[in-house]
Amino acid sequence: MEANSGKSTTNASSLRWKILRRNLIRRSSSNSEDKSEMGIQRISRKATHGFNLIPFHLMKDCVEENVNPMDTSRNATLCYTLPITNASQLILHQRADDMAHLNDFEVCNRYDIDNTGLVCQWPSEDVLAHYCLSHASIFRGKRVIELGSGYGLAGLIVAMTTEARDVFISDGNPQVVDYIQRNVNANSGSFGGTEVKPLMLHWGQEKDSDISNTFDVIIASDCTFFKEFHGALIQTIKSLLKEEGPSEAILLSPRRGNSLDKFLGEVKDSGLHFNTDEMYDAEVWRRHQGFVEGDDSWPNYEMDHCYPLLVRITR
Repeated sequence: MEANSGKSTTNASSLRWKILRRNLIRRSSSNSEDKSEMGIQRISRKATHGFNLIPFHLMKDCVEENVNPMDTSRNATLCYTLPITNASQLILHQRADDMAHLNDFEVCNRYDIDNTGLVCQWPSEDVLAHYCLSHASIFRGKRVIELGSGYGLAGLIVAMTTEARDVFISDGNPQVVDYIQRNVNANSGSFGGTEVKPLMLHWGQEKDSDISNTFDVIIASDCTFFKEFHGALIQTIKSLLKEEGPSEAILLSPRRGNSLDKFLGEVKDSGLHFNTDEMYDAEVWRRHQGFVEGDDSWPNYEMDHCYPLLVRITR
């Protein structure tokens, strides 16, 4: 979604405040606001459907140490069963309610970020986590960072199953990073020799930091939706990848109109190289075909908005 592409386009910040207005003042929209409301829905809609590649169940009466009981009433705890022999179960704490909270919007505007990491666990993250499980050798002994991690499912799976050397799980939203820290704590006994670090990272601001040009592998999912963040994301990828020896960024993202294509155009202009793959995993493709053919477990499934392509970026 463009931040500054003319009169017909509403920027993300404006849409966030309209979401807030809608939650504070419950009233019917007039016809003149229909187009604006469609934009709001694209920001705030929960992803209630997905590829469901890793089995999980909701844990009841889960008590976290050092967490305010008032906070836990807004949260859910999921338990993932990883399809690997002798693997530990993965515990994931995440936001459960579907209401907008004033503090969410204050944080978004203070840091010039979006709140998509709090909204839900997006389908592309599930696919990325599955891809990492299926390609553990990519990460073995490597220094890895997940960008725009949300609750951190893929990063945690890399840390728990691939024998990576270090895994940083990052996001630019401090509320999301709090959840990442809680999820790292909840799974800390399952990382073996892998060091796992939650990290607050604003894209485009890591140049000359102590993590610059230190990563073998970057992973991210569904991070190309907001076009105004493309440049900063590319700068971050370029700044974090190691300059010597092989290194790559692995992204999974739907096309979402021309958003992914515009991002890849900017990647090329930056001097980085990329390739894309549509059929990168037999099981993901099988489920995709089922949705296309009318599997009613994901109504209104559209490849353009729902099916993530694999993008691999190198120097």
